[in-house]
Amino acid sequence: MKGIHIIATGRALPKNILDNDALSRMVETNDEWIRTRTGIGQRHICEEETCVSLAVDAAKKAVEKAAMKQTFNKEEIGAVVVATVTPDYVFPSVACMIQKELGLSEDIIAFDISAACSGFLYGLEICRNLLITQEKKYALLIGSEQMSKLVDYSDRSSCILFGDGAGAALIEARDSLYVQKNWSRGDTEALFCKDHIQMNGNKVFRFAVSVLKDSMGKVLEKANLTMEDIDCVVCHQANARIIEHVRQKYPGHQHKFYMNIERYGNTSAASVPIALDELLEAGILKEGMKVICTGFGAGFTWSCALFEV
Repeated sequence: MKGIHIIATGRALPKNILDNDALSRMVETNDEWIRTRTGIGQRHICEEETCVSLAVDAAKKAVEKAAMKQTFNKEEIGAVVVATVTPDYVFPSVACMIQKELGLSEDIIAFDISAACSGFLYGLEICRNLLITQEKKYALLIGSEQMSKLVDYSDRSSCILFGDGAGAALIEARDSLYVQKNWSRGDTEALFCKDHIQMNGNKVFRFAVSVLKDSMGKVLEKANLTMEDIDCVVCHQANARIIEHVRQKYPGHQHKFYMNIERYGNTSAASVPIALDELLEAGILKEGMKVICTGFGAGFTWSCALFEV
């Protein structure tokens, strides 16, 4: 099966940091209460930044890194796909604004997708298929979220969870290992947003730990692999307790599960690409390694992808 190769990544975070102590002055909570229930110590919150500006910043960093490679040509980017539920405008899309700000060719497909926290993973499959059918070599995939504008800061059960940020990946098609499965289940009760985010935490927790483990099992089975073959697992950073619960299901492999939620909170569609950028920048992920990325979000949506870096 035609797979993908990540050429370069980038991330962008707002300058303003809202830590648990500062949050406790806004709503009845405290650092210990938040950390024990979520694993979160702080989150980045937009002041001057927007969903578009974060997306552009992350995308520029990915393109600049790719430009260091002699074989890369920016004119060969044939698609810009942005996963977001917090766009600045109903239209134009965030993707169209990225095309403009990066000075990309107008001979390009650019659009946003809305799949909540699963958006970046859905985007991997979309970009893979676009690359198979298009003449141009690269797709630019971004997860960008300004979740703070959907948060009710008087609701301590949800306001402690979310942060803002963006992550980008420049992708090309390659003949390499690639297995992905995606799911959706219409649900407007457990986790939804009209004016502000509302959620049933217990129901979301039970759903998440079930589908993350199940989706990983299905993808490993389809690839005819086991966790012995996997170098790293990147889960959507929703809650440390959810990730901890899942990784305990894989004795001897718990160290493969990456977590950065303490620094960022839940950044929705941005969480997986932010983590990938950190892992690649730190040299923890190296070319040829096998990685599983898995996540879930409102909708419900969930997804799991296994590929070689």
